[in-house]
Amino acid sequence: MTTLWDTTGSAVVKELAAQRRTGGAVLSGVALTLVVVADESRVTEAEDAATHAAEMHPCRVLIVVRRQIDAPVPRLDAEVQIGGRLGPGEAVVMRMYGRLALHAESVVLPLLAADAPVVTWWHGGPPDRIATDALGVFADRRITDSSLSRDPIAALHVRAEDYAPGDSDVAWTRSTAWRAVLASTLDSVSGRRSDAVHVHGGRIEGDPGNATARLLAGWISSRCGCAVDVVKGSRDPGPSGVEAVSLRLDRDEELAVRADHRGGAVISQPYRPDSTLALPERVLGDLLSEELRRLDPDEPYSEALEAATGLHGLSDRPPVREHVWFDPASDDRTGQDAVTS
Repeated sequence: MTTLWDTTGSAVVKELAAQRRTGGAVLSGVALTLVVVADESRVTEAEDAATHAAEMHPCRVLIVVRRQIDAPVPRLDAEVQIGGRLGPGEAVVMRMYGRLALHAESVVLPLLAADAPVVTWWHGGPPDRIATDALGVFADRRITDSSLSRDPIAALHVRAEDYAPGDSDVAWTRSTAWRAVLASTLDSVSGRRSDAVHVHGGRIEGDPGNATARLLAGWISSRCGCAVDVVKGSRDPGPSGVEAVSLRLDRDEELAVRADHRGGAVISQPYRPDSTLALPERVLGDLLSEELRRLDPDEPYSEALEAATGLHGLSDRPPVREHVWFDPASDDRTGQDAVTS
């Protein structure tokens, strides 16, 4: 690893090329460039998750830390490494000060892997309008995390209003295990009947203020065409915000899945004894790795977000954004009067 203090973007590019030559490392078969935007307080957690994801998906990791935007003098400090603590590939950690932090793309763009898709992940508060952050405008996929917001439900509405195909949310990814268990259990009921199963309604017990619980309810509603309520549970539901799911089926049957808080779920369904399936709480690196498996628009997420927020037509929006510049130090915080570039 080489640390460059008070450096420039050109010097970072040269150092990355020099390390590749002297170390004999050749970066080939890169699947994508992962751009991580994190606050200093979360940068260690973001690095660990990006390292885990890079082991699963060969990529160039570029971590952007915007520090002290109000600093009087712009400055860039960078760590450049190949095959180091941030995974087997190439990685650059950039800490930006002053007005440079508002133009992070000027440093990041020359570092993108050639002819590889770009995924931008905000591990922290993303902009209300992603078009105001060039790091999101040039990305093929954009990943946020509504659960990190002080008001996750309000954050879901912000993400729905600003949605474009290619957006995703780590809060949605946390529901994958629950969705898999519910889908397989309904398939089991259908197999027993030798006929399709119709869901007439349901209820999720857990945390009504959790974004994952709301998106899971939205997913069930969008798939089954019925109302699903999120009610307060009796126990701490953990990061997923879900303690149990009950579904009312046709033929006066009911299906229930309840977390056992030991990494599994107890499944209760008609005419069969209770069974247990694995339902582990997944670490952030696993969630990020899952998001990197696909680069096309996540239509089930957009449908779940529509149902959870009441907004419609999200998947019909154009996937390309135009960069909208606004100065966060000015009174115009919305960017409505900003210049489009």
